[in-house]
Amino acid sequence: MTANTALPGQPHIAYAGDQLHVEAMALSQLAREHGTPLFVYSKAAMLSALAAYQRGFAGRQAQICYAMKANSSLAILQVFAEAGCGFDIVSGGELARVLAAGGDPAKVIFSGVGKTRAEMKQALQVGIGCFNVESEAELDVLSEVAMGLGKKAPVSLRVNPNVDPKTHPYISTGLKGNKFGIAHEDALSAYRHAASLPGLKVVGIDCHIGSQITDSTPYLDAMDRVLDLVAEVESAGVPIHHIDFGGGLGINYNGDTPPQADALWAQLLTKLDARGYGQRQLMIEPGRSLVGNAGVCLTEVLYLKPGEQKNFCIVDAAMNDLPRPAMYQAFHQIVPVTPRTGDGLVYDVVGPVCESGDWIGRDRQLRVAAGDVLAVLSAGAYCMSMASNYNTRGRAAEILVDGTKAHLIRQRESAFDTFALEQLV
Repeated sequence: MTANTALPGQPHIAYAGDQLHVEAMALSQLAREHGTPLFVYSKAAMLSALAAYQRGFAGRQAQICYAMKANSSLAILQVFAEAGCGFDIVSGGELARVLAAGGDPAKVIFSGVGKTRAEMKQALQVGIGCFNVESEAELDVLSEVAMGLGKKAPVSLRVNPNVDPKTHPYISTGLKGNKFGIAHEDALSAYRHAASLPGLKVVGIDCHIGSQITDSTPYLDAMDRVLDLVAEVESAGVPIHHIDFGGGLGINYNGDTPPQADALWAQLLTKLDARGYGQRQLMIEPGRSLVGNAGVCLTEVLYLKPGEQKNFCIVDAAMNDLPRPAMYQAFHQIVPVTPRTGDGLVYDVVGPVCESGDWIGRDRQLRVAAGDVLAVLSAGAYCMSMASNYNTRGRAAEILVDGTKAHLIRQRESAFDTFALEQLV
């Protein structure tokens, strides 16, 4: 590799000489100091991704709420809180994390189809900004809980626009067959019902059609559907103060070409203006697009195992560390931290977990030897937040790089940590 060769779509992750760096930190050094598997994130990459949204919303009334399910590590939340973001949460545990990281509860949106009474009470007591409600049954329960506290719960109804996001079926959320949201044709009656409940205050409308979306067309289609509904609801006497268009913008995993956030919102705002809604309060909930390409997972090659049909490169990271390939058949680029010369061989890169589904990458051309360190790219989203202790494997350590500084933001779990809350009979 030549000096300062940035990786595609990841300008803050680059080769300098023969060493892969995140910002100014050599990844080989971090692997030696902290061991592997190891997640390393670029603060500059996260803030750069956020800046594209901020440019897109310049001059508008808009609140960016980071969808923290993508990566909920406290230091990551701290970066976004200090940058002025709110948070999109889906559990009481995530709300506790926001507060621990210094987030403003008034900038919190609580999404999800299965909020419990305890979670509703927790959120009302700290004064969150809005509940995104996904069923009429939830409206009734939330009103009851709010009345018990002498409060009115601010609500936005998540409407299912039946728009195909053209993404993996597991991360599509806006079609009729998905569990999320209220059907478009039922939304008006649901709004009337919400407005009639004494414990609720209707403040907005919400729509989220899926994740890893790489085409602007589904967003434009969904916006039309939502704005049609806003007009219908307001004609029925229920004012809509904010419009929440969700998140879901994709990143470049393997030659993907999603629109840049500022370019996407230029299109969407043009449509919004043309339909007379350009001055409304806007909310969005990006997650993956803020953190996905900011992170890598470092993993050491343990063994090379040739076979009749496949060659296996066995590494110390596994499906418990990087669940996306096993769960979604997802693709992550895998590159050497210190490249070797030559063509190498084609390998399946697999982990040590006792499952045939424990693979990180299939059919990868690599020149490697035992002891080499590989970097699994685009690992900032839906990796650590979905990690588990399967096979009693401690979760990896995490590092946040800020220029020439590397901050340990999560210590590696020991085997004892994984069973510290268990008891013998």
